[in-house]
Amino acid sequence: MNSGHIVARQVNNRDRKVEEHLRISRQFLRQAEREFAQGDRLQASEKAWGAAAHVVKAVAQQRGWQHDGHRYLFEAIDRIYRETGDSQIRDLFRIANSLHMNFYENWQSDDLVQDGIGRVEVLLAKLEPLVD
Repeated sequence: MNSGHIVARQVNNRDRKVEEHLRISRQFLRQAEREFAQGDRLQASEKAWGAAAHVVKAVAQQRGWQHDGHRYLFEAIDRIYRETGDSQIRDLFRIANSLHMNFYENWQSDDLVQDGIGRVEVLLAKLEPLVD
C-alpha cells in the first residue's frame, strides 16, 4: 500500500470522528431537553455538558488538537476563542461546565438548568460551523 492511501485513510478516519462527535453532541442536547421535560434536572445537566464537550471535541479533532480530558477541552476553547475573537464561546462553555458540576452537586435550580441547556444550544450553533 502506498503512503497516499494511508494519508487518505487517516483523513477519512478523522472525518468520521468529527462527524461522530457532532452527532453525539446533537443527540445529547436532545436528551438533555427530554430529561429536563421529564423532571430529571441532574441527567439533563450532564447530557447538556456532554453536548458541549462533544462539539468542542469535534472542532479539536478536525484541527488535530488533543481533547481527551477537561484540561484539553478548556485549552481547545481558548484556542477557538483566539481564532474567532468571540468571547461568548468561553462564557458558554463555562456555563456548560457548571452543568457538569451540577450533576454531582445538585445546586442549580430548574431555571438555571433550563437556561444552561439553552446556552449550550447557542454554543453548538457557534461551534458546528467551524468544522465545515
